[in-house]
Amino acid sequence: MRVRRERGGPALGFTGLFGRFQHPGQVVVGVFALTILIGTLLLKMPVSTDTPGSVDWLTALFTATSAVCVTGLVVVDTASTWSTFGEVVIALLFQAGGLGIMTLGTLFALLVSGRLGLRARLLAQAESKALGTPNLRRVVRNVVLFTLTIEAMAAIVLTVRFATAYDHDLGRAIYLGAFHSMSAFNNAGFALWPDSLVRFATDPWICLTIALAVLAGALGFPVVFELWRQWRHPRRWSVLTRITVGVTAVLLVAGTLIFLATEWNNPRTMGPLADWDKLLASFFLTVMRTGGFNTVDLSQLNPSSWLVSDLLMFIGGGSASTAGGIKVTSLGLVIFMVWTEMRGYADVNIGHRQIPATAQRQAIAITLLGVSLVAISTYLLVVISPHALDQVLFEAISAFGTVGMSLGITAGLPAAGQLLLIVLMFIGRTGPLTLGSALALRERDRRYVLPQEHLIVG
Repeated sequence: MRVRRERGGPALGFTGLFGRFQHPGQVVVGVFALTILIGTLLLKMPVSTDTPGSVDWLTALFTATSAVCVTGLVVVDTASTWSTFGEVVIALLFQAGGLGIMTLGTLFALLVSGRLGLRARLLAQAESKALGTPNLRRVVRNVVLFTLTIEAMAAIVLTVRFATAYDHDLGRAIYLGAFHSMSAFNNAGFALWPDSLVRFATDPWICLTIALAVLAGALGFPVVFELWRQWRHPRRWSVLTRITVGVTAVLLVAGTLIFLATEWNNPRTMGPLADWDKLLASFFLTVMRTGGFNTVDLSQLNPSSWLVSDLLMFIGGGSASTAGGIKVTSLGLVIFMVWTEMRGYADVNIGHRQIPATAQRQAIAITLLGVSLVAISTYLLVVISPHALDQVLFEAISAFGTVGMSLGITAGLPAAGQLLLIVLMFIGRTGPLTLGSALALRERDRRYVLPQEHLIVG
């Protein structure tokens, strides 16, 4: 039996370079690595810096990885180190990383050839989680249009605010508005001020615009599209949308209230602020569990607030979003699995739908892999650095969750510690299961079943 090759496949340039890989996940990992390499070379050029000469290779690699993986952790101050050319390179890198290299490649194939090959379709589906979508062209187009629309709306609000309230000339205001709107929607966390957004802590126009853009990017494209179509009919929402919206809402409310309670009287963070400004700062800090910006000095938070931030960053955002973490979908599914087990039922049902065992195993695997990676990385950072456990744990989770919030110790870590964070950011962006599938040349199915044996658990 001969299989006819579908036309249009070679139009995607990436497929020729990575055509020998057997799984789309391998191409996702390979293209992300290639983009980081290109970004590193561009940032190493003298034209990318504001000072004579160029940065060292580790700084260029760390910054490029942080940008492509939409993390925002930095080892040098962005505004004072990089030239306008370097800042534009960083912006393009986190725009590509957030939107998805595969989605951009598929869009390019559409524009050039007007058709999609089978390989291009599989690659785009691997990145956008649009498996089973009957019209992938429309999905890719909607993803790009939604991204550009949200970024444009946020950029307009920020530009007007920077120009009218902070005396920036129009050109500078447009530049600042565009950079930070892109950074916010892609959950990148890069800011052009050394204190991130602390100077705007009491400005609701800046804070709420950034926060809403971060939330739009963190929900995930499938959820956003479904909400756009079915927002008036919650009963028709899919299980994915119900879990994502429900868990996100709970995290936002709980996080805001907890930060209000723990930081209300802290004179180093929210203590000097007015009551409404404290609410704004707490809400902003909760939203930034994926975004990476901050309006208070994170190093001055109470240790209890660090712990809450650790949990929020580890959970992350929605599936197929610009955010990282284990995803709210995984958390919600694990919670339902535990609740089902406690009630003595065998099947996990959510919203009159039964969840397949494969999805349950994936949620458990992602959660356990995330815990293992963070635990091992934290141990290594404690060994090789002079910082306390709670500090390095915060940085490790921020890197794995591609968040970018920092207690200010990243730049002071030894080279081995910074390389470890680079690995964590890369794994956090590509995903533990995607990386695992990229390392496997082929999937294997057992053709036999072993006899069962009962095991005492607990």
